Amino acid sequence: MWTLPNILTIARIALAPVIALLPFIEGWVPKLIAFAVFIVAAVSDIYDGKLARERGETTDLGKLLDPLADKLLLFATLIPIYWITRYPMAQYEIPWWGNLPLWVAILLIGREVAMTVFRQVAKKRGVVIAAGGAGKAKTIVQDIFIGATILWFAWKDMAADFGWRQGWLGTWWERLHGAVVAITLAIAVLLTVYSLGVYIYRHRSLFRGSPTASGDGS
Repeated sequence: MWTLPNILTIARIALAPVIALLPFIEGWVPKLIAFAVFIVAAVSDIYDGKLARERGETTDLGKLLDPLADKLLLFATLIPIYWITRYPMAQYEIPWWGNLPLWVAILLIGREVAMTVFRQVAKKRGVVIAAGGAGKAKTIVQDIFIGATILWFAWKDMAADFGWRQGWLGTWWERLHGAVVAITLAIAVLLTVYSLGVYIYRHRSLFRGSPTASGDGS
């Protein structure tokens, strides 16, 4: 049970509420800490599964907790992003988008819930749904958006406190940073829809009751 990969997964679960609460605390320091904690959690998500396979420490507990940790981390980050970009003050709005639309939050979360259900159904029919290229790309871009947005909140507070918006460098950085947030959100939305479509197409036989051989599709 207490293997290194499982410890990393459990730590990621424990960090989820910390990441969820810190952005709501006034000032740039808590938001910067939330960004750093999210980076640690996102990196651990990449390596815990890899470590489990390399060390031969794949366990039933790990298989159960890893997807749970992923869902909790997504909830823990999208909730403050949705709320802060919408309700407190306009200073935290995302360029081009204004705020995180409700339909986008539902889409990102719904896709993860749907994939969890589909994988369980496939598993009962003897089909293993491996993570495909589109799904992995979605996760990477989604994490970049989340991290960049939390850092965006910290930047806004820091710029206000230190007067960085008044110089050309501060203006340039704000435009660049804002563009990264807006573009990665758009790409994450597109990859979410595309990766789910790829899964449904490649494993369409599951919906007809005749399972296919295992393969990529996330």
